Formats: sequence, structure tokens, C-alpha cells
Amino acid sequence: METIGKVWDFIQDQLLGMRWLNALVGDALGALGLDITNRWVGSLQFFVYDVIKIVVLLCTLIFAVSYIQSYFPPERSRSILTRFRGVWASALAALLGTVTPFCSCSSIPLFMGFTSAGLPLGVTFSFLISSPMVDLGSLVLLMSIFGAKVALLYVLLGLVIAVVGGTLIEKLRMEAHVEPFILTGGSVDLAAPDLTRRDRLVFAKEQMLDTFKKVFPYILIGVAIGAVIHNWIPEEWVAVVLGSRNPFGVVLATLIGVPMYGDIFGTIPIAEALLNKGARLGSILSFMMAVTTLSLPSIIMLRKAIKPRLLALFIAICTVGIIMVGYIFNLLQASII
Repeated sequence: METIGKVWDFIQDQLLGMRWLNALVGDALGALGLDITNRWVGSLQFFVYDVIKIVVLLCTLIFAVSYIQSYFPPERSRSILTRFRGVWASALAALLGTVTPFCSCSSIPLFMGFTSAGLPLGVTFSFLISSPMVDLGSLVLLMSIFGAKVALLYVLLGLVIAVVGGTLIEKLRMEAHVEPFILTGGSVDLAAPDLTRRDRLVFAKEQMLDTFKKVFPYILIGVAIGAVIHNWIPEEWVAVVLGSRNPFGVVLATLIGVPMYGDIFGTIPIAEALLNKGARLGSILSFMMAVTTLSLPSIIMLRKAIKPRLLALFIAICTVGIIMVGYIFNLLQASII
């Protein structure tokens, strides 16, 4: 068991966390005659290290996930989902969302397509919630910073929110609150073409490059914010707002995150910096969930497909679920970190 623990620590610290890269960047800056204990140089080290780390993990993960996704185009996914009913269909849709590397805005067109194709509304909402909130990328990136226990629990609770949210919407029979053009849009039922291995590799490469182009600006912004927090924001400030001394830190973090737009790759460096400054784990993860799941651009896009009452229900389900997840993590923080 001790050997397994050492191997896992190596994987988490050196392969996923890339601590060697941080040391390498520090040595390189030192070789240039820069003092790495200086705040400006420390910020530069954090920025360079985190950008490289996240880009490497991002490209590797998106390529792998996209290759898997090539076996499940929308037509095949719809065919699989129609075989299930009730909570099992919602659970399967939520799991499907974990292998789609989409932000909240990118998930909406697929949600609209599934709804137009006649899938139950609860099933499509389970997909819509889980797709941006939890994915394989978030699992690996969270493991690199918070460890396996936190990462697995984050994904599990995210899936619970997606399944419960979709099931609740299904039970409330909210179909009348979907815009008519969505329900009458129909779909073309085409069989997925037979792809060669080379076709799948080309598809994965294109998906990786397309996703990279979309999220790279947010990575730069997120890492820059993380560098400022890491080296310039006093720990006392973070502790007062998001630490244990503020029982409403989770609620505040969620409300701050809701109107923002980003994805897991842009919020990771902010989360890492906040954790190092003493923010509570639940507040950090609630902020991440709120940013990735509920953003003003995605809400505006979603309003084109559903009516205000259903939109408000969707926002309420996600917000309440995210806040509950935050408090659960705060309660468990001592035992999982």
C-alpha cells in the first residue's frame, strides 16, 4: 500500500500537477537574473507555469475525449437515450454530458437538437446541466490540484445535480414552456458514417484545435487573475470573504460566479490561487460550478429556446444545487484534503 501511495503521489504531483515544470520555470527565471522571491517575478512564474500546464492537459484531454466522442455522434446518442426512461435516462444523459468537452454556450445547440428530436425534456436538461459542469477534463484538472477524493466527489455531486434537476423538470411537465419552434423542429435521422481510425484521429485533432482556440483567451485571463490573487491579494482578505469566518461564503461565491462566463480550464488557476490564500474548499468549487454552468451569455442563448418560467426553474435548480455542494465540501474539507 505504501508503494501504491508513492506511485499515486508521483502521478498527482509530477504528471498531473507538473511540479517539475514549476521548478523548471523558476530555475529559468533565476538563470535570467530575476529574483523569484519578488512579487512581480513570482506572478510571472505562476503565469507561465499555469498556462503551460493547463494547455498541455487541455490538449491531451480534449484529443482523447474527442476520439471517444467520435463513436457517439448526436444520432447515435439519441438512439441510445431513447431506449431508457425516467431517472435512468436522465442518469445516462448526465453521463453523456461528461464526455462532451463543451462550455455552457456550446452545450445549448446540442440540447436544442435533442429536444427537437423528441427526447424527454428532463433527459435533455440533465445533459445540459452536466455537460459544462462536469467532464473528464474537470476530473483530471481537479485531481492535479485538490487530489482524487475532491475531484471524484465534485464529479459525483455534479452528476447528482444533473439527474435530480432533469428528473424534477420531467415530473413538473414543463414541455409547454419550450418555444414552439424547438418542439416542431424535427430532426434528420441519419446513421453515423463508418469512420476509419485515421478519420477519428483527424476529428479529434480538429476538435482539440477548435476547443483550444475558443478557451485559450479565458485560460490567459483566468491565469492572470490567479497570479494576482496568488501574489498580491492578502490572505486576510480572502479569509474574510471566502474563509471559515464567513458562513455565507458559499452563497457569495456562487452569486459572483453566475454572471461570469468561462469554463473549467479558465477557473482552475483562480481556484488554485484562492485555495492557497485560505479560501474554503466549498466556496471555491461553488464559484467554479457557477461560472461553468450558469453564465449570462448561456442564459441569453437558452432564453431563445425556452420560456421565462422554465428558464427561472433551470437557474434555481442549478443555483440551489451548487450552493448545497459548496456546503457539503466545507463540511468534508478536513477529511478529503
